[in-house]
Amino acid sequence: MRIAFMGTPVFAARLLEEVAAAGHEIAAVYTQPQKPRGRGQTVRPTPVQEAAERLGLEVRAPRSMRDPEEIAAFAALDLDAAVVVAYGQILKAGVLDAPRLGCFNVHASLLPRWRGAAPIQRAIMAGDAVTGVQVMRMSEGLDEGPVLSTARVAIEADDTAGTLHDKLMAAAAVLLPETLAAIASGRAVETPQVEDGLTYAKKITAAEARIDWSRPAVEVDRMIRGLSPFPGAWFELPTAKGPVRVKALLSRLGLGPETGNAVPGEALDDGLLIACGEGAVRLLRLQREGKTAQNAEDFVRGLPTADDLRLL
Repeated sequence: MRIAFMGTPVFAARLLEEVAAAGHEIAAVYTQPQKPRGRGQTVRPTPVQEAAERLGLEVRAPRSMRDPEEIAAFAALDLDAAVVVAYGQILKAGVLDAPRLGCFNVHASLLPRWRGAAPIQRAIMAGDAVTGVQVMRMSEGLDEGPVLSTARVAIEADDTAGTLHDKLMAAAAVLLPETLAAIASGRAVETPQVEDGLTYAKKITAAEARIDWSRPAVEVDRMIRGLSPFPGAWFELPTAKGPVRVKALLSRLGLGPETGNAVPGEALDDGLLIACGEGAVRLLRLQREGKTAQNAEDFVRGLPTADDLRLL
């Protein structure tokens, strides 16, 4: 098929490579405009642009796909279909209706559960046992279109958003080419979504990412893993110079002393077993603001002993 690919992050870049390898003609690749990234705020192309340039594909990075000129340029590509993967812009009818067979989105959840911006993080934070990737026909509603194909992925007890992202990306790399082949041959079957079980994966805010140690340990552990590596669940570490923000990047439910009458946030041993409202979590990997990530054994060097340490 003659396809336009629209995406921005690493997840999308991997799928662009798979679509190209499957032999489809990629008329153009759309991605977000370059912007400063990383600690040094260096202006760099998106992962999708980098992949497209390696493949020798035309790259377009319009600031808005609502611009009538951009919509007309998209329609002029004379496409069979468009593939959209975490593009980062809302597409309106003028774009969605332009390809002959339609626009198709790869979404990292089992719809209608976790429609929206942060399905991977929300699935872990909610304690879901399974998630997946699906290819759906796009409509103007938020992730409301009929589903063409599904790959299910188990969520393990030690999964973070990072590890689950990679599992889902690998599953999508198999699912998407198979689904495009079915669309091209007319074999694809579309199943409308039901409303039962509908949930929305709203964007994670910095305020929401702060750890509340008064919550049950199981919720704190899910939050830490669900927000790792980005944006990172965080707390404040008291120091002689004032509180320092620290991200907790990995944890497990605590094994060790009973919490008893411990105050939430209190260290129960010198290995960062931290009391919660119910139970405790052991912090395994952390990152001080402006520093590199460390394992707990290195992080605790120079910290007060458990008798004097309470996280805020």
